[in-house]
Amino acid sequence: MSRRRIITADDYFDGVRGQNVSMLARAFTLVESSSARHIPVAEELLTRLMPHTGGGLRIGITGAPGAGKSTFIEALGLLLVAKGLRVAVLAVDPSSGITGGSILGDKTRMGKLAAEQNAFIRPSPSAGTLGGVANKTREIMLVAEAAGYDVILVETVGVGQSETMVAEMTDCFLAIMLPGAGDELQGIKRGLLELVDVIAVNKADGANRKPALLAAQQYHNALDSISGSASDAAPAILTCSALQQEGIDDVWDAIEKRCQQSKENKRFEHRRRQQNLRWLWAIVEDRLRQTLHTHPGVQEICDDVETRVLAGEMPPAAGARQLFAALKLDHE
Repeated sequence: MSRRRIITADDYFDGVRGQNVSMLARAFTLVESSSARHIPVAEELLTRLMPHTGGGLRIGITGAPGAGKSTFIEALGLLLVAKGLRVAVLAVDPSSGITGGSILGDKTRMGKLAAEQNAFIRPSPSAGTLGGVANKTREIMLVAEAAGYDVILVETVGVGQSETMVAEMTDCFLAIMLPGAGDELQGIKRGLLELVDVIAVNKADGANRKPALLAAQQYHNALDSISGSASDAAPAILTCSALQQEGIDDVWDAIEKRCQQSKENKRFEHRRRQQNLRWLWAIVEDRLRQTLHTHPGVQEICDDVETRVLAGEMPPAAGARQLFAALKLDHE
């Protein structure tokens, strides 16, 4: 019986650049893998693909619970496909390292978009840590761009850290909000305002139309009170109905305008370069964490150090020094 031929970096490269859907899916699986035999091939592939990346728009999307984020993403994706663009939807799920993957990223959420030939939906990678999930998502994003996808929609699953991480890997960050949810400023914290470029108040249809307009005005007022004055950097605020597919084109126009302004004032390229630098150190930190948890010398003393720290017999800093000494990285 003949052995299966090993797929090389050349095979993956040709498949991705040739927009072979089957090979593209395999390439995504390759870069997600933490297997020692896959990592060198994935790194070679990414190195070869790098000159062919960067041409897509990277859009981060977060949303308040119940705001209709999935419906919005599908409506936006269908609009972009109708414009002749190729769209990839990626998810960043902080729980995927615990649960083994995100069912929320499954294609059943966005059946119409998933059926489109020029759309690709990928669930969150399972990478052990949120940092690992973010790093793998960045690599999948690069592969998608090299395969000719024009727009990469990166959605947050959950709130908190994932919002910051998605904002740090995208060109424009969009927040989907609810009308008339009691506290109209739900989710609008100063920290989130520093990340968001566009706010879309969804479900602005039927009886919700007036509450949505009121919510949008309250967001405007809140922004004015925080920033003191309107500026190009202030988030654009719009209303829409993803369910009725109303106002989605206006949201996309606002995203494009924001990105164009960023390119004109040179912030776009600077933002991407800084993201790459942060990505470098995020990978270093993630791999160092992995090494700490698997190094034989560290494992030998880990239980004892943890026990003494828990008992209050050793300060955490001293315990950390012992673990790093076992790793042979403490040169002081």
